[in-house]
Amino acid sequence: MKKVYGSAAEALDGLLFDGMSIAAGGFGLCGIPELLLQAIKEAGTQELTFASNNAGVDDFGIGILLQTRQVKKMISSYVGENAEFMRQYLSGELELEFNPQGTLAERMRAGGCGIPGFYTKTGVGTQIAEGKEHKDFDGETYILERGIVADLAIVKAWKADDTGNLVFRKTARNFNPPAAMCGKVCVVEVEEIVERGTLDPDHIHLPGIYVHRIIQGEHEKRIEQRTVRKREEA
Repeated sequence: MKKVYGSAAEALDGLLFDGMSIAAGGFGLCGIPELLLQAIKEAGTQELTFASNNAGVDDFGIGILLQTRQVKKMISSYVGENAEFMRQYLSGELELEFNPQGTLAERMRAGGCGIPGFYTKTGVGTQIAEGKEHKDFDGETYILERGIVADLAIVKAWKADDTGNLVFRKTARNFNPPAAMCGKVCVVEVEEIVERGTLDPDHIHLPGIYVHRIIQGEHEKRIEQRTVRKREEA
């Protein structure tokens, strides 16, 4: 089965529809599937629900889809440093489902493993627990969290072979593996596609069974917050 496509638009052809749910990798500005997000913007797909750790910033990541009002709902852990996100949420234009970071990662992983739900202590006694089933185990209260199964997963990896085996580089191995797992279809953008058999099996972070389509492209290497110390006087 062919998995390598020539562009982001080609790789997403036939997969996008209004009202769909998308799981996206990335953490801060690291490991964001920027080429696929740009292609979704250009496709004009509307009423999107994104499950992602954050929404990028105003001009990068999911932030570019907020600017064009293509996102209806965010399922996220961190929503800082995005002025348009804040404006839309406070004005009631954007739905927001907060998840503790570990809970969101496990919801994605669970969905990818066919686990419909799990109990966790995280969030008990807070707004996170409102409307969710509570159950006591060994004298401790837990809440039920549902696994996430998205219509589409979009992720970014460092290397892939043509079968879809993926290697992530350093902190880009954040939400990308669980996001990839929970999509009914997974599309990946990578920096390099290598010959089949050249990846050390022990170094593969996500097996190709989860990956349906791959593109290779150039990526921007952003620094989220650059902090430098003042030069000392000579």
